[in-house]
Amino acid sequence: MTVAEELPAVSDHAADAADPETAEQEPIKERKNGLYPGVSDELAENMKSGWADTELRDLEPIAQAAETAARRAALSARFPGERLVIPAGNLKTRSNDTEYAFRASVEYAYLTGNQTEDGVLVLEPRGEGHLATIYLLPRSDRENGEFWLSGQGELWVGRRHSLTEAEKLYGIPAADVRELAGRLREATGPMRVVRGYDAGIEAALTDKVTAERDEELRVFLSEARLVKDEFEIGELQHAVDSTVRGFEDVVKVLDRAEATSERYIEGTFFLRARVEGNDIGYGTIAAAGPHACTLHWVRNDGPVRSGDLLLLDAGVETHTYYTADVTRTLPVNGRFSEIQRKIYDAVYDAQESGIEAVRPGGKYRDFHDAAQRVLAERLVEWGLVEGPVERVLELGLQRRWTLHGTGHMLGMDVHDCAAARVESYVDGTLEPGMVLTVEPGLYFQADDLTVPQEYRGIGVRIEDDILVTRDGNRNLSDGLPRRSAEVEAWMASLKG
Repeated sequence: MTVAEELPAVSDHAADAADPETAEQEPIKERKNGLYPGVSDELAENMKSGWADTELRDLEPIAQAAETAARRAALSARFPGERLVIPAGNLKTRSNDTEYAFRASVEYAYLTGNQTEDGVLVLEPRGEGHLATIYLLPRSDRENGEFWLSGQGELWVGRRHSLTEAEKLYGIPAADVRELAGRLREATGPMRVVRGYDAGIEAALTDKVTAERDEELRVFLSEARLVKDEFEIGELQHAVDSTVRGFEDVVKVLDRAEATSERYIEGTFFLRARVEGNDIGYGTIAAAGPHACTLHWVRNDGPVRSGDLLLLDAGVETHTYYTADVTRTLPVNGRFSEIQRKIYDAVYDAQESGIEAVRPGGKYRDFHDAAQRVLAERLVEWGLVEGPVERVLELGLQRRWTLHGTGHMLGMDVHDCAAARVESYVDGTLEPGMVLTVEPGLYFQADDLTVPQEYRGIGVRIEDDILVTRDGNRNLSDGLPRRSAEVEAWMASLKG
């Protein structure tokens, strides 16, 4: 990896850049251990010229432009007369002068479709509604050398869209984000900002906003995503379809994972996610043997052994940030043992009951309650907990082995809509267009002395992504088998 010379960091736009000319006036800084002592006047002048015009003039709006416009209109109607500020966020340092891959804030991407760092969407009150402006960094400057000397310049990290190009793509007037902090400092009237993404923008608004009012904005944008539009449902199906192929990839290489570790499984799935999508939607859980009893096992550094189960919880994220979230528990050697099948089938029956409870007009909690009842019945039947079942459920005794809730909303975040009000989410009613996971599990820890030895170290979870439809539900991830016998046949066909 090569090392860039240093210019003033373009991501510091909000802290002290009220004027876009500022960056041009500041001298180029020398890197402490750079191999070049500086830039000669002759070289600087040479680099300014001789470049072709690369402006893109035949751009079409992004696929979701109509949907993002409708989302902004709904936001405008909810907060009339108020200036609303929604930042994308800034690059975050991984170590020294390297950054983590950037992922724009969900709120910003949901309202714009744009995914570039330092962007800010501002809705300013105009008449009965708002005027939306997307503030972005323009293409890196050729006059001051930014494009080839800055670590975030065009020749180092790639071309940014011009503001004119951005307007065509996103259907929103675009402006230079380096002007925004100064404008916000001078602005008057009621304002709200989505916090936690851009410290510089928040600093410019520090005496103009309140935490309580800003939280109302965040909650609204979270609840707006509870019901997905047709574009979102299509993206979620694309994410699931790629995820199905990723699971198939893993089954085909389980012998190589046995020769190495869980990391081979993680890496195999990651390849599918990067080839067909933007990334993985969350850290892949590739948990073999007793690691399956650790709910979020993401170290993925353990052995993969024939005779054990592999719990794979993974999801591909699309280029528009919509993620799948699917779990299958697979016998590494392709065949369940008697005790493994017994536990697996109990979880399958619980999931079937949970999925059946997902319907419009039903309570969100219904699928959880239905699945937990089945699991509690089995635990009582197996003599692992004293009944009756109603007592077990009332006291929550099944939770020693079921541990977690049976699902969550799904979308641009794997745990989507997390800031929604309890009455709108957990205590809410299911509506067509909602997408949620149904994922019961049973986990018998390796050191749990309350269960027979044969149970210990076995963890099973089955998870699918379920769309609420007008007349019931649709399993988006039904491309993967769930019944134990079907899982075995599927694995045999892939390995064969």
